[in-house]
Amino acid sequence: MRILITGAQGQLGTELCHLLDEKNIEYVGTGSSDLDITDNKAVADCFNEYKPELVYHCAAFTAVDAAEEEPGKTANQKVNVDGTKNIAEASEKIGATMVYISTDYVFDGKNEDMYTEDSIPNPQNEYGRAKLAGEKAVSEIMSKYYIIRTSWVFGEYGKNFVYTMLRLAETHDHLTVVNDQMGRPTWTRTLAEFMNYVVENNVPYGLYQLSNEGSCTWYEFAKEILKDKNIKIDPVTSDEYPQKAYRPRHSVMDLAKVENTGFEVINWQEALSSFLNNVN
Repeated sequence: MRILITGAQGQLGTELCHLLDEKNIEYVGTGSSDLDITDNKAVADCFNEYKPELVYHCAAFTAVDAAEEEPGKTANQKVNVDGTKNIAEASEKIGATMVYISTDYVFDGKNEDMYTEDSIPNPQNEYGRAKLAGEKAVSEIMSKYYIIRTSWVFGEYGKNFVYTMLRLAETHDHLTVVNDQMGRPTWTRTLAEFMNYVVENNVPYGLYQLSNEGSCTWYEFAKEILKDKNIKIDPVTSDEYPQKAYRPRHSVMDLAKVENTGFEVINWQEALSSFLNNVN
């Protein structure tokens, strides 16, 4: 099977490349310097030349706060909406299957229960709106696709909350972390494994939600990350830590549909421990 990975040099894309390497699965990985997904002709030419049968669309604009203002707002729209549409159209034209990564930020976070795949999206920031528009483009254009919503992503390759906490702990003896936003952390390894799993096991096409099991606040996440460090961590409210982009207060997504496929989802504490063992 001819496989194309967009965003192959990003946090998730790099993880996926390593997983496929371990499985001796061949692929072509592209980054922004190789393929400008916002350029419709460049995408069409790439697909006509390589003719991928499977496309892992990992490329994304993920600077959530920057997406609220120019030039980030334009970049967010071009990459997450226009770029995704270009990839979807090129994939559909040659009959490829596409795996698209979305986000819990498509929800407003006002639901006290878990969000299912059938819950009505209501994004409250520009990033969430763009990713939802990307979902719509994929589902309307394509015949064979997987949309996988995820949340609170951390991994070995790239910037993320875990690395930020570890770095701050080196220079601070006291930290404050938001304690009124609840969600599910996601290890890139778990996400990459599920992306590969749906293809290898012919899982029915459609929308899925994948994170690690269990939920926590950012404060609880930080406490677990730094539990072996000599540092004081205090909880604060979102109002005490203002950010440009609104963050959902409760974006815990239901994982039942994923688990019903037979894929084993480990809990976030186990995922975090494995990650830390890998990087230490």
